[in-house]
Amino acid sequence: MWTPQWFMKENKLIRFIKKWVYFRKRRSGRFSSAQVIAGGFLAAILAGAVLLCLPVSSSEGTFTDFVDAMFTAATSVCVTGLVTVNTAAHWSLFGKVVILFLIQLGGLGVVTVMTVCLVAAGQRITLRERMMIQESYNTDGLDGLVKMIMRVLRGTLLLEAAGAVGYAFVFVPEYGPLKGAGYAVFHAVSAFCNAGIDLVGDSSLVPYQTNPVINITTCILIITGGIGYVVWWDILRVIKGRRHRQVPKGRCFCRLQLHSKLAIVVTLVLILGGTVLFFLLERNNQATFASLSLPEQVMAALFQSVTTRTAGFCTVDQGALTEASAFVTMLLMLIGGSPAGTAGGVKTTTVGMLALVVWASACKKEDVEVFGRRINQSSIRTGLTVFLLAQFIAIAGIVLLLATQDMSFTDVSFEVFSALGTAGLTRGITADLNVFGKLVVTALMYIGRIGPITLVVAFLNKNNEKNGKLSLPKRRVLVG
Repeated sequence: MWTPQWFMKENKLIRFIKKWVYFRKRRSGRFSSAQVIAGGFLAAILAGAVLLCLPVSSSEGTFTDFVDAMFTAATSVCVTGLVTVNTAAHWSLFGKVVILFLIQLGGLGVVTVMTVCLVAAGQRITLRERMMIQESYNTDGLDGLVKMIMRVLRGTLLLEAAGAVGYAFVFVPEYGPLKGAGYAVFHAVSAFCNAGIDLVGDSSLVPYQTNPVINITTCILIITGGIGYVVWWDILRVIKGRRHRQVPKGRCFCRLQLHSKLAIVVTLVLILGGTVLFFLLERNNQATFASLSLPEQVMAALFQSVTTRTAGFCTVDQGALTEASAFVTMLLMLIGGSPAGTAGGVKTTTVGMLALVVWASACKKEDVEVFGRRINQSSIRTGLTVFLLAQFIAIAGIVLLLATQDMSFTDVSFEVFSALGTAGLTRGITADLNVFGKLVVTALMYIGRIGPITLVVAFLNKNNEKNGKLSLPKRRVLVG
């Protein structure tokens, strides 16, 4: 007789999770947190590639080239958006569902999905796994981490559902109830996870350039996903305090944590600054903004400024942008979103912190200060390491592609920064890359998603403790 207990006992998914839990306990302690994160994303990419190369995943019922399947799996898991085949035309319903699942997994992250699976299987979250969650979300303590993960899941699903409702107002009348609802859900997940993969066609969201519902819904989802889960809860904490009159009126921003303040301010500066720059640089460009009305030009400039922050959707042809706009786009793609969110890049707080370091040096200040607080030296060293590693990797990627592809410097640089920043914007060269070029871009997307410093730590796996060694004498090095 069928009962819920029988289902829980016999269901293949539950049995798989239990076997994985057993394997996890046997292997516990052998891998560092960085290795688990790097290995988890790599395993998801390879598993997705195997599924996507099967005939059931293609609309024609034939095998897909493994390199293209792996590229698609990587761009989905790494929430990038670069594609070598037309997503709407090439993949079957099964293939699109696989891509949607990979996007959701990549947006939530390996640690979050792993924790949710353990909770669903009724397993206890060990101290080591709590430390992994703490490291992944950069929290201060170990208390309440599991509750935080479940709130992240609920918040993600709630915002994606709200975004799907917004998209449904446009897609359902255009494609019909069933297909329109499917399109709405797919694009809501893709936008919130900053993936930028669409089902509209080769031109992304260009057909909806003047549609305010699509533009506004997409921008809100991109920003909320990219601002970071830590900022979410900090804002909700202050709102709750204000509702209970624990936070004085007009003091809400002051009660936010330093990380949230810096992430919000830098995000607003980049969005507004990017909007102004794109408007000024493209308003006379006949191929982009010139044919639009003034409000439509502002909306298109705002969308371009937001989507460059690792989203991948576009309402203007990126290949038609002026050289100046293409350069601004590359800079914004490299910066990306905020930590502990769905966006990639070197992160807003990293760039903001390094700008403050420059300001402190120019003012001959001993400490780096902002909002009445000092930034500790370890954060500055980490930020500088991430920024420089990203530059070195970008240079290596540009050199490799220029040496193996017959393409212009601007197009190649744009592709590299898009892949490394997991932005997903392209000037139309992705499908023309040869096998080596696709593998290079795949590697860049992978590094951009897990983070350069995570990759280095995963390979080195060194103990950072001094182990009783004496401190070496200090010496001055001339710089500048």
